[in-house]
Amino acid sequence: MRLSKMFKDTPTINIEGLSFDTRTIKKGDMYFCLPGLSSDGHDYIDQAIEKGAIAIVHSKPVVPSAAGVVYIRVDDTLDAMNQAARIVYNRPSDDLRMYGVTGTNGKSTVTNIIRHLSQPQTPCGYIGTIAISYGDKTLVPDLTTPDAITLQRLLRDMVDAGMKACAMEVSSHGLAQKRVKGIDFDVAVFTNFTYDHLDFHGTMERYFEAKSLLFSKRVKSEGVSILNADDPKCADLAALSAARVKTYGINSPADYRAINVVLTSTSTSFDLVYGSKTYPVVSNLVGDFNVANLLAAIAAVHESSDPQSLEEILTKTANIPQIAGRMEQIKEGQNFNVIVDFAHTPDGLEKMFQFGRSITKPGGSLIAVFGSAGKRDKPKRKVFGELADQFCSMVYLTEDDPRDEDPKKIADQIREGMKNVPNVFVSDRYEAIRQAIEAANEGDTVLILGKGDEPFMYYENGRGPWVGDNNAARECLKRLQGETVNED
Repeated sequence: MRLSKMFKDTPTINIEGLSFDTRTIKKGDMYFCLPGLSSDGHDYIDQAIEKGAIAIVHSKPVVPSAAGVVYIRVDDTLDAMNQAARIVYNRPSDDLRMYGVTGTNGKSTVTNIIRHLSQPQTPCGYIGTIAISYGDKTLVPDLTTPDAITLQRLLRDMVDAGMKACAMEVSSHGLAQKRVKGIDFDVAVFTNFTYDHLDFHGTMERYFEAKSLLFSKRVKSEGVSILNADDPKCADLAALSAARVKTYGINSPADYRAINVVLTSTSTSFDLVYGSKTYPVVSNLVGDFNVANLLAAIAAVHESSDPQSLEEILTKTANIPQIAGRMEQIKEGQNFNVIVDFAHTPDGLEKMFQFGRSITKPGGSLIAVFGSAGKRDKPKRKVFGELADQFCSMVYLTEDDPRDEDPKKIADQIREGMKNVPNVFVSDRYEAIRQAIEAANEGDTVLILGKGDEPFMYYENGRGPWVGDNNAARECLKRLQGETVNED
């Protein structure tokens, strides 16, 4: 694309691609000097030029040092990158109904339910922690919310593949770092707000400010904000919303409210009160938190410009596809429960422990396998221990994205909150899962928390492969049953 189409008063040279990472630059690319947490893109201009960059977008003073290279000074390189990416990929989000879902917990579940409820009437893609999926294509994500260039490219690919909508997880990091500034969302959904990510945001106030950007800045004025009436932050977000507001809830008055909730270990039913009518809802999802997630998705699809009636939408709730690594029940013929979940916050662990205890037979054991990520929110580690002490019968502490921290020291910090519950540290996560499963008896429940289906683990030297908690549990159960496991 011509440089002059992206920036005023620039030459009409052709730009082959966009990049903010010198490792990916190709000849003819434009390089954006982005500020970073540990480095500054301005320090790598010479390297970018050596790799073939022919245009440099910068916000700090730069002395041009290379002939034939165009230097473009802007106020904010992130804003400039969003603008350029949006233009290069021909504004793909304008051709999609964009659902943006933010909150501490539940983003993956709500976005995947939205996708399910939208189809087949409205082919819908998905971008988030679990995967990037559209049509028959599934890609492994790098970040929950991709950078602006990757995001615009993916949305263009979705449009070209025939998608009419996209359900997207919007993280607080993605909002704070302006990754979605080039997108105007038709529907913005809020799940909940609890403790998380203070290693990045510093305070709960700044964490909330980042989340609120989706509703104050990124949703279209003619769009809709879908808010959780049961969360204390609902009123604040309603006041900030640039769009009309609809609410959902269980314990509070709401536009979409669930009453007469019946929970079992395999299904959920409730009555949905909307307007003056009441609709029976049955779902294969389990757990009271999934009632909230389901309400959020139902409201999002119904309040959008989706052509379906509420009655049509509700016909799809009974058989929602299993969301990998999210409340995933692993069944290999065993006589006890094994559940894998991505829970990695105090609120998430507490909800999972409560659910696990509710499905464990009277007098049975609730066994948990978990750890805590390295270089992330150290204060919550003791809280994890306190919660486990309240609900669990046995805990296997293990590695969980340790990065450059010692997993044993992380486990010791979790143990500071444990007073009574028996526990053991098993450094290898697979071995911890195996031991927990082999310790279970009839009617017990084993909860494997923190990684879900993630196929990687972060260590000191970067990201390494991991089989995924769901696959590890399945393999261990098969071995317990005497089956042969294919480890190819």
